[in-house]
Amino acid sequence: MIFRIILAAAIGLFAASPALAHLDPSEHGSFAAGFTHPVFGTDHVLAMIAVGLWAALLGGRAIWTLPSAFVGAMIAGFALSLAGLPLPSVEPVILTSVIVLGVAVALAVQLPLGASAALVATFGLCHGYAHGGEMGAAGVLGYAAGFVLATVLLHAAGLLIGYGANIATRNDPAAATRIIRGIGALTALGGLYLTAA
Repeated sequence: MIFRIILAAAIGLFAASPALAHLDPSEHGSFAAGFTHPVFGTDHVLAMIAVGLWAALLGGRAIWTLPSAFVGAMIAGFALSLAGLPLPSVEPVILTSVIVLGVAVALAVQLPLGASAALVATFGLCHGYAHGGEMGAAGVLGYAAGFVLATVLLHAAGLLIGYGANIATRNDPAAATRIIRGIGALTALGGLYLTAA
């Protein structure tokens, strides 16, 4: 049972292809272009789901704080990009976010809530900056609404995976933690793969 869940998660994590093109806003609209930007980027998908998984592992206020910190900082990063202000090493930090968040989940890292939120926010800032850098001719509000909604849904997917693992193994809470940590390990490996690709 546990092996099947981890295998299904692995297939899902690696199914998204970085080769998919982002939608053209003139053809599909600004909202669709924004929504698909994180969804079509494997690095974004892995990191954003990992935020939800880590929040599920930490529980309590982290369930809202970590996703909120990421989204808030992501919007700030988007604004920095639109303003033309430099933010160094954006792409390397995004790839690092996949590995670090995957490791945080895999090791069930327990940091103080403020430190966890600050780490997640740092990564969110870079993800948002990247969204802004690839906005093209899209309208700002529609594009931003699209990528914010996609990000919230990816965080929610991570949380739901965590809760699903708990429900599937309700008679064995330790098994749920092992499943979530296993997915975190796969996420970190996915980040390493993307770094090498």
